[in-house]
Amino acid sequence: MNVAFLDLEAVYRELRADIDAALRRVAASGRYLLGEELAAFEEEFAAYCGNDHCVAVGSGCDALELALRGLGIGPGDEVVVPAHTFTGTWLAVSASGAQPVPVDASPDGLSMDPALVEAAITARTRAVMPVDLYGHPADLDPLLAIAERHGLAVVEDAAQAHGARYRGRRIGSGQVVAFSFYPAKNLGAMGDAGAVVTADAGLAERIRMLRNCGSREKYQHEIRATNARLDEFQAAVLRAKLPRLDAWNARRVRAAARYTRALGSVAGIGVPVTAPWADPVWHQYVIRCQDRDALQRGLQAAGVATLIHYPVPPHRSLAYADDPAGGPDGSHPRAERLAAEVLSLPMGPHLRDDEIDSVAQAVRTTAVGLPGYGPTQNGLAASTSPDGPATTRHSASTPPDGPATTRHSASTSPDGPATTRHSASTPPDGPATTRHSASTPPDGRRLPPTTENR
Repeated sequence: MNVAFLDLEAVYRELRADIDAALRRVAASGRYLLGEELAAFEEEFAAYCGNDHCVAVGSGCDALELALRGLGIGPGDEVVVPAHTFTGTWLAVSASGAQPVPVDASPDGLSMDPALVEAAITARTRAVMPVDLYGHPADLDPLLAIAERHGLAVVEDAAQAHGARYRGRRIGSGQVVAFSFYPAKNLGAMGDAGAVVTADAGLAERIRMLRNCGSREKYQHEIRATNARLDEFQAAVLRAKLPRLDAWNARRVRAAARYTRALGSVAGIGVPVTAPWADPVWHQYVIRCQDRDALQRGLQAAGVATLIHYPVPPHRSLAYADDPAGGPDGSHPRAERLAAEVLSLPMGPHLRDDEIDSVAQAVRTTAVGLPGYGPTQNGLAASTSPDGPATTRHSASTPPDGPATTRHSASTSPDGPATTRHSASTPPDGPATTRHSASTPPDGRRLPPTTENR
């Protein structure tokens, strides 16, 4: 069975009448920028997140950049960022004029390591930028405590976590939270789109000026700014989709549980972990394997589309080769190990049970003979942690209609799409030793289209 990575056509088919009506409504209005649809979406999404203000912008990268600029962060300042993330997180910091300062992943691979965050803070540090990677919230409380001690802002990159919850709180209810509505996101537009959600009325007003050439009144430009407006068509599409978001996320939760039941005991495959304080929304379902490239080739031969989120950490990318944030192999070993081992399986609200079962069977078949395949401990998966071999191996005992009830603490996860064009041909015993820029892997095969952007 051929299984697509994500079926965006199915999303449209489910909401065809609502989306078509929304697009016709905007077309007939004659107002295509900064109109009623935008204002209504901003109000509705702020309410969904449990926050006071939403400022919609042209993309997720715009959201992060303008959030930083709205806080007065720019040249000469530093922002602490994860080493394991989509490069767009870093690019937004660079676009603001500030310097990204990377820290390695936590031992469970789910977030930045708080101990390393504290060590990375200097007199120039102005903000910390955690990422809710793959739809799993970052562990925010320790980072918020660090930020408060040092007088720093926390700008949360929630591009992959629409609807997720952290300790019962909706992602988006925090201080400054940036979202992407790239088409492949859990809540996606039909083009690029993004937003900043905040409780700070002054910050929201500054971001509104920054997105609109520095103007509150036409032709009156108060600050040096940019053009990052979200058009009425995208706002109308997002309004049509927002009422379905929770139901779509629930389908993703059930799909993830089915994957975990099928793969949790496969030797050599590490299934995603869920922290006890998190309710993730499974933007991606990311497994780990020591010979990830061989596994991906086997799945491709079986008709299963996969992606790597992400094959090269930002600090090893060509974009940061001559930047202080760049670094040699081994500078962030957990992130580098994740980059060498992660593989995203098909995931989405329209993924059928028989497709999940077909993917799982292909993984089980392909895993035989790969490094790490063999006897297991207590019958559970022989996986690895970012630091090395795992000593505890868990698989989720999750009901098909709800989130996992057993939380994990060994193997890691993560997830998301990529426009960086790298292939990590990394041996199982160490990180890649070369920077990559080719759009195809070393064996020349073409990978599926990206589903990641900001």
